[in-house]
Amino acid sequence: MTHAIHSWDEPAELAARGTVFVLPGRGEHGGVYERLGRRLAFDAYRVRALDDVAGAAGSLPGLLAEAGPGPRVLLGADDGARRAIALVADRAVAVDALVLAGLPTGRDTAPATGDWESELDLRTACPTHRGRLTADPAFRRGALVDGPLDAPPALDRVTVPVLALHGADDTVSPLSDARRVYSGFPGVHLVGLTGTRHDVLNDVTHRTAAATLVLFLERLRLSPDVPPIAIPESGDRHGVAA
Repeated sequence: MTHAIHSWDEPAELAARGTVFVLPGRGEHGGVYERLGRRLAFDAYRVRALDDVAGAAGSLPGLLAEAGPGPRVLLGADDGARRAIALVADRAVAVDALVLAGLPTGRDTAPATGDWESELDLRTACPTHRGRLTADPAFRRGALVDGPLDAPPALDRVTVPVLALHGADDTVSPLSDARRVYSGFPGVHLVGLTGTRHDVLNDVTHRTAAATLVLFLERLRLSPDVPPIAIPESGDRHGVAA
């Protein structure tokens, strides 16, 4: 059985620097990440976003085998982040790193409401993305507020580097809960994004989220230990991190 895959490739004149596989979250499909895909592709990272997250365990090994040069990174958003952890922890797929965006913490605080504007407010303040979701017939409304998810799989069986991106204003999965889930795992680099809600890759700070991801990918290319490249020489009061 084949599953829909949305693809964005590096410019023809550049060699691919790696591949990012995206597992979307509740209500989403791979096309929702077009903006991120185009931006990463501009920096010569291939992006493959799956529609059928439930079938990822069957699809991903073949996709990974065809991915070309590494690193190969699995990115999960919302429930896709939970599934990404499980796939890597269970050794169902072999990747070089994980990126977890807006990981549900098991204590979902999204109110059960059928109001579309309220759901949009939980997801994003970005007017472009709000318009995209509103006009998207493939997007499934109400999925985010169907009810709380189970707690995320334990990260103690994940041995690859992990970048965690989380909105500081996320009321679906609060940043304070994310800190608790990620605490004690030295392989996790948690980045909180100010003024950002649950759809951390598609909110008003989407450029900063993408830039943070590119920095992580560049460090991963240098070494699996993800060493810093840009190191502040005069303090860190501007929040520079690489």
